[in-house]
Amino acid sequence: MEDGFKSDFDVEVETQYIESESEPAKSRYVFAYTVTILNQGTLPAQLLSRHWVITDANGKVQEVKGKGVVGEQPHLRPGEGFQYTSGAMLETSMGTMTGKYKMINDNGEEFYTQIPDFLLTVPRVLH
Repeated sequence: MEDGFKSDFDVEVETQYIESESEPAKSRYVFAYTVTILNQGTLPAQLLSRHWVITDANGKVQEVKGKGVVGEQPHLRPGEGFQYTSGAMLETSMGTMTGKYKMINDNGEEFYTQIPDFLLTVPRVLH
């Protein structure tokens, strides 16, 4: 595991293409993603910040860094989870996201939790 990373937190992501807000003719594809974070460790910890790397099918990379998630810095006791929904906009119908959360446990130890790579893609339409 990468230095500074811990696997005490399980992160799962579900994605959805938002057709009503997308304009493919203008290279605008909008996606929602719902993240579930679960503390599987033995110590409570707080999510301090996020760092996302979003890459579209043309290789264009956007980096998003910021405090907390959706305006919150959840503090999770062992066995507790937190879920939130956010969004991303791409210029292509497909892309990937990956990232990490900076955390601090109740002992004052800072560490990172890896967000698994996931795909943003427009569903195939069958005629």
